[in-house]
Amino acid sequence: MGIAAASFVAIFVLNLPFPLIVLAAAIIGYFGGRLAPEKFRVGGHGAAQKSFGPALIDDDTPPPEHARFSSWKLLRLLIIGAVLWTLPMATLTAMFGWEGTLTQMSWFFTKAALLTFGGAYAVLPYVYQGAVGHYGWLTPTQMIDGLALGETTPGPLIMVVAFVGFIGAYVHQVFGPDQAFVAGAIAATLVTWFTFLPSFLFILAGGPLVESTHNELKFTAPLTAITAAVVGVILNLACFFAYHVLWPKGFDGRLDWPSLLIAIVAATVLLRFKRGVIEVLIGCGLIGLGIYLLR
Repeated sequence: MGIAAASFVAIFVLNLPFPLIVLAAAIIGYFGGRLAPEKFRVGGHGAAQKSFGPALIDDDTPPPEHARFSSWKLLRLLIIGAVLWTLPMATLTAMFGWEGTLTQMSWFFTKAALLTFGGAYAVLPYVYQGAVGHYGWLTPTQMIDGLALGETTPGPLIMVVAFVGFIGAYVHQVFGPDQAFVAGAIAATLVTWFTFLPSFLFILAGGPLVESTHNELKFTAPLTAITAAVVGVILNLACFFAYHVLWPKGFDGRLDWPSLLIAIVAATVLLRFKRGVIEVLIGCGLIGLGIYLLR
């Protein structure tokens, strides 16, 4: 709880970089695991209410051969990943230059992929700052539309990055006005590739490494602290959403009362009446459509 609260203050109030927060949480977890190990042990979720049969691989099952850590396997994966990243990046640089839109998109989303501690919700503010504030590929309204699109479909991060790439290249007419759609489609493909290539490398290379540290507190305690810090980062994202949705023109503008009422209704239905997320999304979408038609 304390790490989550400190993480929220660090990113929301002090505007500290997300990687610095992750690093600080890992350090706290490392030393906390030594000084107060009981506070950094991962607790269970209690007995399951329903059994679905024995797990194929559980906590007591030795990992299969392909999931065991090997220095040679790790080196091989790193080499393959470096080749798969370098070849398209070198091609883009040769064709469009380092400052080209497609090249910068590929580089930016590579960096975003390296910051996906905690998943999509932790990295989306970074994507917003870069795509809207730094590069100007999208307007704030377009970015919020992309975030809403991601919430209506499985896999929010892949939807958002594809949306950002497509709209950015389409609007900037990277290949000229006659090839706007082609530019958008190529950009969406590129940013998807450069976002998920590092992610899959993390999984393939890091999975066996994490398995080898099973029940090793000196390794699991930093991860526990990072998880707690990500809770604070996600709370910051909730505030970020609320600000841009409820005050679309900034705090100097008018409060969007329909959006506030929809948010209250959605929270009540989810928390009080325990309705499903899909039902709530469909219902809120229909309410929003009705409000739009009545305006």
